[in-house]
Amino acid sequence: MHFDVFNGDADGILALHQSRLHTPKPEATLLTGVKRDIALLQKIETVHNSSIDVFDISLDSNRNSLLSLLEHGNTITYTDHHFAGTIPDTDSLTTHLDPSPLVCTSLIVDTLLQGKYRSWAIAGAYGDNLHDSAQKLATTLSLSITQLTELRELGELLNYNGYGADISDLHFAPDALYLAVQPFDDPFSFLAESAELKTLRQGFTEDMVLAMQQPEMTPGKHNRIYSFPNVPWARRVSGVFSNLRAREKKDAAHALIVKNSDGSLRISVRAPLNNKKNADTLCLSFPTGGGRTAAAGINQLPAEMLDTFFERFQETFPR
Repeated sequence: MHFDVFNGDADGILALHQSRLHTPKPEATLLTGVKRDIALLQKIETVHNSSIDVFDISLDSNRNSLLSLLEHGNTITYTDHHFAGTIPDTDSLTTHLDPSPLVCTSLIVDTLLQGKYRSWAIAGAYGDNLHDSAQKLATTLSLSITQLTELRELGELLNYNGYGADISDLHFAPDALYLAVQPFDDPFSFLAESAELKTLRQGFTEDMVLAMQQPEMTPGKHNRIYSFPNVPWARRVSGVFSNLRAREKKDAAHALIVKNSDGSLRISVRAPLNNKKNADTLCLSFPTGGGRTAAAGINQLPAEMLDTFFERFQETFPR
């Protein structure tokens, strides 16, 4: 058997899509989830003697499951841009890892495939809030301003769909959204023909109207913190809202707090775009934290630790 395991955001979907355009595997079993559902290899720990391709989920967060799968005779290719930690030394594991803050998994795949499906990679970079990287890569293609704007919208809408506490928060399950993209060689055809994107455009617009009405928790301070209620629209829009605020004030760090149903807090952190460092270091210092140096998060912060988070946030990102 073959398994394609991928993050349910734009970067995971479009990294996989580039790979499958190059090497189709129609027999593949898809395994994904909401963006924060990153411990995906746990779901196939008992698999034996299979091939597995992994895209855009942290090796470190999946270490125990990865080691178990390697012991079971599986062959694994791992492509990712998050913190990896120590990489297992075995011929059964091939890795393409780059934690640079200017790189996402779609861009790693683009390099591996020598730019064969570059328009999709550009959309993936936009979805991961790597606008400068996307625009730099776009200079290698003859794209109009309109086309570049469309690729940005594509990436941001696919990314928007990935955020939620569970699949019920999303407009589309990420595997279904990948399957909607799968038949298209050209992203502009997908943009023109996709019914899914029409739904995402409408949902995005409605959710952002509500998000932009939420006040800043720390008005007047250099870094900005926002808090959203425990409702589906807030969970869906948290990523794109955080990215938007980060682009507005590139020398400031940003945090968004969304309440979970169990009383804990889901936190998204964006390092300053002008100094993409230490978001992962901050979040990894708390239970259920993880991510990458430019953007990271905490899935379930105990409410009693919020003041500690505020203190470390300001210490991590001094003006």
